[in-house]
Amino acid sequence: MELRLTEEQVAIQRMVRDFVKRKIRPIALDLDRLEDHEKRMPLDVLKSASQLGLRTLALSKENGGSGADYLTCCIVTEELAVGDIGIAATLDQTSTFSHLWFDRAMTVKQRERFLPNFLADDMYHLAFAGHEPDTDLGWSYYNEVTPNTGYKTTAVQQSDGSWVINGIKNFITNGTIARLIAVQARTHAGTARFLVPSDTPGLTRQEHDKVGRRLGSNGELFFNNVRVPAENMLSQRGVALGRGTPRFQAMNLGIGRAAFEAALEFTRQRVQGGKPIIQHQAVGQVLAEMSIELEAARSIIWKAAWAADHPEAYSNGSLPNLPLQTIAKVFTSQAVHRVCVLAMQLFGGMGVMRELPVQKYVRDALIFLHSEASNDVARLRIAEAVAGYQRAESALVAG
Repeated sequence: MELRLTEEQVAIQRMVRDFVKRKIRPIALDLDRLEDHEKRMPLDVLKSASQLGLRTLALSKENGGSGADYLTCCIVTEELAVGDIGIAATLDQTSTFSHLWFDRAMTVKQRERFLPNFLADDMYHLAFAGHEPDTDLGWSYYNEVTPNTGYKTTAVQQSDGSWVINGIKNFITNGTIARLIAVQARTHAGTARFLVPSDTPGLTRQEHDKVGRRLGSNGELFFNNVRVPAENMLSQRGVALGRGTPRFQAMNLGIGRAAFEAALEFTRQRVQGGKPIIQHQAVGQVLAEMSIELEAARSIIWKAAWAADHPEAYSNGSLPNLPLQTIAKVFTSQAVHRVCVLAMQLFGGMGVMRELPVQKYVRDALIFLHSEASNDVARLRIAEAVAGYQRAESALVAG
């Protein structure tokens, strides 16, 4: 594994870092305080980011994108998340699915229908509607999914070949702003995915109100006799569970880095005992611990990203036969949460003040302890891999 970034990767990293400094950091904290979701959404920033190519970063050059590999996408996502996790999630979600759908899963006719509009509109975002209420209750260690705990959203084929979708999805990233949604539903033959434009009759959406990630979209979708044509069925190409790109972990790392950088600046300015508190040994110990946590997390994230770019490394023995993305999820979520709490402690009483960003980082980090899957479930998945248990379940790389 090459740990040295290419000149192009370094240039992209610097470009995004400068964009975050100019466009995101000056507005993120003020927008985070707003109660109205529509007013919180930084539409101008998202448009500017799209014009830089960040919305189509992972999309192949043949289809109008940049064709960036997974490691580059993780580097960009970390930088964006230093500015704000919601903005990072919005752009990363669309970039990731632009590659998975337009490059891999769509038919030629589907691509001809949807790609031109996607490329022409800087505010055309994508969402995958998979999660729904009660679908997480079927996980059982060393056993297949418990019957009747899978998807309840249904798709029933009609006599003219079209499909009618009914059900509810929740915790969907980009759910309320996406122009195109891939919906996972149960059919008579198993599960299938369907492309649903956001203006399809019968589809309604509402935003979740969460303590963190408030500048992005994460919502609940309701499907009431939503009819889509037969040609909207999407291929379900996937990879083994836990071997996708660690994009959520890269976002999480960005939060930790932002908290660390804020704490570092504060400890250089705050004076106690006649000197900046960074010169106190106890503070130095805390900063060192934060650095260790972040560097260890970045190492495992980059390894998992490299593995996603080189899946053959599993079969030739270069990588362990383990779900590296899931391992990165557990470690990073815990490490970043610790870093954010430590940063808040270094701020003392100022750490809980809303006019300073460190309290925002703590709230944003909390999201990742519960996203994708709980850490307890993630550990069970890792344990199954260690024990050699092979599940029939698979997931898209973006999961």
